[in-house]
Amino acid sequence: MMESQKQFARTFSFEFFPPKTEEGKEKLRAVRDRLGVLKPKYFSVTFGAGGSTQQGTLEAVLEIQQAGYEAAPHISCIGTGKQVITQLLDTYKNNGIKHLVALRGDLPSGSGNVSGGDFNYANELVHFIRQQYGDHFFIEVAAYPEVHPQAKNAVSDLDNFRRKVDAGANSALTQYFFNPDAYYRFVEECEKRQVNIPIVPGIMPITNYTQLARFSDMCGAEIPRWIRKRLEAFGDDKEAIRQFGEEVVTGLCEQLLAAGAPGLHFYTLNQSAATMAIWHNLGL
Repeated sequence: MMESQKQFARTFSFEFFPPKTEEGKEKLRAVRDRLGVLKPKYFSVTFGAGGSTQQGTLEAVLEIQQAGYEAAPHISCIGTGKQVITQLLDTYKNNGIKHLVALRGDLPSGSGNVSGGDFNYANELVHFIRQQYGDHFFIEVAAYPEVHPQAKNAVSDLDNFRRKVDAGANSALTQYFFNPDAYYRFVEECEKRQVNIPIVPGIMPITNYTQLARFSDMCGAEIPRWIRKRLEAFGDDKEAIRQFGEEVVTGLCEQLLAAGAPGLHFYTLNQSAATMAIWHNLGL
């Protein structure tokens, strides 16, 4: 089971989104330093649709790096020209950033299916970065154990993933999931295709059912029926949701690590408590 993944050193990482207010920035600094005590490999910072938070991503990444941590900006390419991407990559390179998360990104709302940029898919972005910058950047790409919501089917989704790896991706982070079998099956299918990079599971702590349901509907991550039903039954009992969520996600992480997953990537939503609780439960 997952033999290919056991050869890789484990990496643990935390994801943030760029704060929009001064208060949000202050809060993120505190969260970053609390999580920094856990010595993650890096912190990644997301990027808004159509580059709406590009400046925020840049600022957050540089600040994380100045505080002494490794930072990995998300770069999304849809609707963006090569010139803009080159400027951004030059800025990162000149500031000593060597780690990127390369994504297609979401089309800006209202644009239909027309990208209006030089790139349509993440593999084109990865290829462009390799062409222009050689091996300067360590490139992460996204993987979808439960199939990308816009993929024609599971096979074409795996083919898309393979194209990103062939274009020069070093490692992959998955969309979050709660069903470990989806991840194991995805890794096995990749092995059959001779895809040989670390595929690190993305982990979403459960703290707020309404928010989780909204995210999951948007990104195609399935909340198993038994988890949904339990969370619905808790109603507004925040403490019960927190305890149950911590238990479920800790169990998921234990199974993944025992099966040979090469680390964990936590979607923190700029909070530290839930991630730290799971971390301590795992004895990492």
